[in-house]
Amino acid sequence: MKIKLLLISMIALGSLSQVNAQLHLGTRAGANLSKIDGVSYRDKYALGYQFGGFVGYDINKIVGLQAEVLFSQTNTKVAEGASPIFDNAFNGRKRLNYVSVPVLVKLFPGSIVSIYGGPQFSFLTNKNKTVLENGQQLFKSTDFSLLAGAEVNLGALSVYGRYSWGFRDISDIGGKAKSQQAQLGVAVKIF
Repeated sequence: MKIKLLLISMIALGSLSQVNAQLHLGTRAGANLSKIDGVSYRDKYALGYQFGGFVGYDINKIVGLQAEVLFSQTNTKVAEGASPIFDNAFNGRKRLNYVSVPVLVKLFPGSIVSIYGGPQFSFLTNKNKTVLENGQQLFKSTDFSLLAGAEVNLGALSVYGRYSWGFRDISDIGGKAKSQQAQLGVAVKIF
Protein backbone atom coordinates (compact mmCIF):
# COMPACT_ATOMS: atom_id res chain seq x y z
CA MET A 1 0.00 0.00 0.00
CA LYS A 2 2.82 2.40 0.89
CA ILE A 3 4.57 1.61 -2.38
CA LYS A 4 1.40 2.43 -4.38
CA LEU A 5 1.01 5.72 -2.49
CA LEU A 6 4.67 6.57 -3.08
CA LEU A 7 4.38 5.71 -6.78
CA ILE A 8 1.21 7.79 -7.21
CA SER A 9 2.86 10.73 -5.39
CA MET A 10 5.93 10.56 -7.65
CA ILE A 11 3.78 10.48 -10.81
CA ALA A 12 1.69 13.43 -9.57
CA LEU A 13 4.80 15.42 -8.64
CA GLY A 14 6.39 14.66 -12.01
CA SER A 15 3.24 15.77 -13.84
CA LEU A 16 3.06 18.97 -11.79
CA SER A 17 6.67 19.89 -12.56
CA GLN A 18 6.03 19.20 -16.26
CA VAL A 19 3.03 21.59 -16.27
CA ASN A 20 5.09 24.20 -14.40
CA ALA A 21 7.79 24.02 -17.08
CA GLN A 22 5.18 24.65 -19.79
CA LEU A 23 3.22 27.43 -18.02
CA HIS A 24 4.66 30.97 -18.00
CA LEU A 25 3.54 34.11 -16.21
CA GLY A 26 5.18 37.51 -16.61
CA THR A 27 5.08 41.23 -17.23
CA ARG A 28 5.92 43.40 -20.23
CA ALA A 29 6.46 47.10 -20.85
CA GLY A 30 7.72 49.33 -23.61
CA ALA A 31 7.20 52.05 -26.16
CA ASN A 32 4.05 52.29 -28.26
CA LEU A 33 4.42 54.12 -31.57
CA SER A 34 0.87 54.65 -32.79
CA LYS A 35 -1.11 56.48 -35.41
CA ILE A 36 -4.71 56.70 -36.52
CA ASP A 37 -5.25 56.48 -40.27
CA GLY A 38 -8.02 58.75 -41.41
CA VAL A 39 -8.73 61.99 -43.23
CA SER A 40 -8.85 64.05 -40.02
CA TYR A 41 -5.58 62.73 -38.54
CA ARG A 42 -1.93 63.42 -39.25
CA ASP A 43 -0.30 60.40 -40.90
CA LYS A 44 2.63 60.18 -38.48
CA TYR A 45 3.45 57.93 -35.55
CA ALA A 46 3.33 59.41 -32.05
CA LEU A 47 5.10 58.02 -29.00
CA GLY A 48 3.16 56.50 -26.11
CA TYR A 49 3.70 53.57 -23.78
CA GLN A 50 2.28 50.15 -23.01
CA PHE A 51 2.57 47.78 -20.06
CA GLY A 52 0.82 44.73 -18.67
CA GLY A 53 1.05 41.03 -18.00
CA PHE A 54 0.87 37.73 -19.84
CA VAL A 55 0.22 34.07 -19.27
CA GLY A 56 1.56 31.51 -21.73
CA TYR A 57 1.41 27.79 -22.18
CA ASP A 58 3.90 25.85 -24.32
CA ILE A 59 1.96 23.02 -25.94
CA ASN A 60 5.23 21.45 -27.10
CA LYS A 61 8.71 22.62 -28.16
CA ILE A 62 7.32 24.14 -31.39
CA VAL A 63 3.93 25.74 -30.53
CA GLY A 64 2.50 27.68 -27.60
CA LEU A 65 -0.41 29.93 -26.68
CA GLN A 66 -0.21 33.29 -24.93
CA ALA A 67 -2.87 35.67 -23.61
CA GLU A 68 -2.08 39.20 -22.42
CA VAL A 69 -3.75 42.14 -20.75
CA LEU A 70 -2.08 45.44 -21.66
CA PHE A 71 -2.69 49.09 -20.97
CA SER A 72 -1.65 51.06 -24.05
CA GLN A 73 -1.60 54.75 -24.83
CA THR A 74 -2.38 55.89 -28.39
CA ASN A 75 -1.44 59.47 -29.20
CA THR A 76 -2.47 61.22 -32.39
CA LYS A 77 -2.51 64.68 -33.89
CA VAL A 78 -5.26 66.28 -35.93
CA ALA A 79 -4.42 67.10 -39.55
CA GLU A 80 -4.18 70.82 -40.23
CA GLY A 81 -7.49 72.23 -41.45
CA ALA A 82 -9.31 68.92 -40.81
CA SER A 83 -12.24 70.40 -38.92
CA PRO A 84 -12.83 73.23 -36.43
CA ILE A 85 -14.61 70.69 -34.18
CA PHE A 86 -11.50 68.49 -34.08
CA ASP A 87 -9.18 71.47 -33.61
CA ASN A 88 -11.22 72.71 -30.63
CA ALA A 89 -11.82 69.28 -29.11
CA PHE A 90 -8.24 68.06 -29.40
CA ASN A 91 -6.30 71.30 -29.23
CA GLY A 92 -4.28 69.67 -32.02
CA ARG A 93 -3.66 66.42 -30.07
CA LYS A 94 -5.60 63.48 -28.70
CA ARG A 95 -4.63 60.74 -26.26
CA LEU A 96 -6.62 57.50 -26.26
CA ASN A 97 -6.05 54.94 -23.50
CA TYR A 98 -6.92 51.32 -24.20
CA VAL A 99 -6.95 48.05 -22.30
CA SER A 100 -5.93 45.50 -24.94
CA VAL A 101 -6.30 41.72 -24.80
CA PRO A 102 -4.22 39.90 -27.44
CA VAL A 103 -4.67 36.13 -27.81
CA LEU A 104 -1.60 34.79 -29.60
CA VAL A 105 -0.24 31.60 -31.12
CA LYS A 106 3.54 31.37 -30.61
CA LEU A 107 6.00 29.44 -32.75
CA PHE A 108 9.51 28.58 -31.60
CA PRO A 109 11.63 28.16 -34.77
CA GLY A 110 14.94 28.55 -32.91
CA SER A 111 16.33 28.18 -29.43
CA ILE A 112 16.11 31.87 -28.51
CA VAL A 113 13.67 33.31 -31.08
CA SER A 114 9.89 33.06 -31.05
CA ILE A 115 7.33 34.54 -33.44
CA TYR A 116 3.66 35.04 -32.75
CA GLY A 117 0.40 36.40 -34.07
CA GLY A 118 -3.30 36.57 -33.39
CA PRO A 119 -6.28 38.82 -32.74
CA GLN A 120 -6.29 41.71 -30.28
CA PHE A 121 -9.42 43.16 -28.69
CA SER A 122 -9.11 46.67 -27.20
CA PHE A 123 -11.43 48.67 -24.96
CA LEU A 124 -11.29 52.48 -24.73
CA THR A 125 -10.91 53.64 -21.12
CA ASN A 126 -10.97 57.46 -21.45
CA LYS A 127 -13.62 58.74 -19.04
CA ASN A 128 -13.01 62.51 -19.01
CA LYS A 129 -15.88 64.76 -17.85
CA THR A 130 -16.31 67.31 -20.66
CA VAL A 131 -17.58 66.51 -24.15
CA LEU A 132 -14.58 68.19 -25.76
CA GLU A 133 -12.12 66.11 -23.75
CA ASN A 134 -14.01 62.82 -23.74
CA GLY A 135 -12.61 60.37 -26.29
CA GLN A 136 -15.71 58.22 -25.94
CA GLN A 137 -17.82 60.95 -27.56
CA LEU A 138 -15.66 60.85 -30.70
CA PHE A 139 -14.38 57.26 -30.80
CA LYS A 140 -16.03 53.86 -30.55
CA SER A 141 -15.49 52.06 -27.26
CA THR A 142 -13.87 48.96 -28.81
CA ASP A 143 -11.27 48.16 -31.43
CA PHE A 144 -10.30 44.92 -33.18
CA SER A 145 -6.88 44.36 -34.68
CA LEU A 146 -4.40 41.68 -35.71
CA LEU A 147 -1.04 41.56 -34.01
CA ALA A 148 2.19 39.94 -35.21
CA GLY A 149 5.65 40.06 -33.75
CA ALA A 150 8.85 38.38 -32.68
CA GLU A 151 10.94 38.21 -29.56
CA VAL A 152 14.42 37.22 -28.53
CA ASN A 153 14.33 35.12 -25.37
CA LEU A 154 17.31 35.52 -23.05
CA GLY A 155 16.30 33.30 -20.16
CA ALA A 156 13.71 35.09 -18.03
CA LEU A 157 14.17 38.32 -20.04
CA SER A 158 12.79 38.83 -23.56
CA VAL A 159 13.14 41.73 -25.98
CA TYR A 160 10.23 42.08 -28.40
CA GLY A 161 8.99 44.00 -31.39
CA ARG A 162 5.48 43.74 -32.84
CA TYR A 163 2.95 45.47 -35.02
CA SER A 164 -0.83 45.79 -34.70
CA TRP A 165 -3.16 46.52 -37.64
CA GLY A 166 -6.60 47.87 -36.76
CA PHE A 167 -9.46 46.45 -38.82
CA ARG A 168 -12.37 48.26 -37.20
CA ASP A 169 -13.37 51.85 -37.92
CA ILE A 170 -12.95 53.53 -34.52
CA SER A 171 -14.44 56.93 -35.45
CA ASP A 172 -17.87 57.52 -33.94
CA ILE A 173 -18.65 60.78 -35.75
CA GLY A 174 -18.12 59.92 -39.41
CA GLY A 175 -14.99 59.62 -41.50
CA LYS A 176 -13.06 56.39 -41.30
CA ALA A 177 -10.27 55.99 -38.76
CA LYS A 178 -8.19 52.87 -38.08
CA SER A 179 -5.41 52.41 -35.57
CA GLN A 180 -1.89 51.10 -36.14
CA GLN A 181 0.78 50.45 -33.51
CA ALA A 182 4.43 49.45 -33.49
CA GLN A 183 5.58 48.25 -30.08
CA LEU A 184 9.09 47.71 -28.76
CA GLY A 185 9.81 46.55 -25.25
CA VAL A 186 11.00 44.01 -22.73
CA ALA A 187 9.20 41.15 -21.00
CA VAL A 188 10.17 39.37 -17.80
CA LYS A 189 8.98 35.86 -16.95
CA ILE A 190 8.10 35.51 -13.29
CA PHE A 191 7.92 31.72 -13.65
